Amino acid sequence: MKLEGMRAKIARFFVALALSTPLSAALAAPGDKTPGLAQDDLWRFSVSPFTEHFRHSPDHKAVWAVGLEREFADRTLIGVMGFSNSFGQPSAYAYYGWNFPGVFQSVPALYLKVTVGLLYGYVSPYSDKVPLNYNGFSPAIIPAIGWQFDKNWSAQVNVLGTAAVMLMINRDF
Repeated sequence: MKLEGMRAKIARFFVALALSTPLSAALAAPGDKTPGLAQDDLWRFSVSPFTEHFRHSPDHKAVWAVGLEREFADRTLIGVMGFSNSFGQPSAYAYYGWNFPGVFQSVPALYLKVTVGLLYGYVSPYSDKVPLNYNGFSPAIIPAIGWQFDKNWSAQVNVLGTAAVMLMINRDF
């Protein structure tokens, strides 16, 4: 596939994500006020101190991640994360997503989150470690479950496909 064709597909992917905002707004139940959770636009800084792989490999290296995310009042979000992947390669993830706070009314601090985006960084000799990889770029969907401790602090566990889970510590501001 030519590089120009791939760029066009990537552009169409992000346009489709942007157009999905009305769907997420409809799912977000406007006016729903979950106690202890922010209701306005906010920024979120995230760090990952721990990742656990489901299957050990001698090629695995320590994984670290830092990210910045913007969550809007309608619970949609955009973000970018820089990380060292499981094989020590510098990597990045740019994404769009949805946050679903107060999933269970009896446990308002519990939330679910899902992001979809473009992953870069799995290059030779590890390009086969993520699906649909083309020159280091691949699509990704990352679901997460989290706990909002107070209006500024939360922690979540991201499910990284069939490979691993990643603990994230988040600071909202």
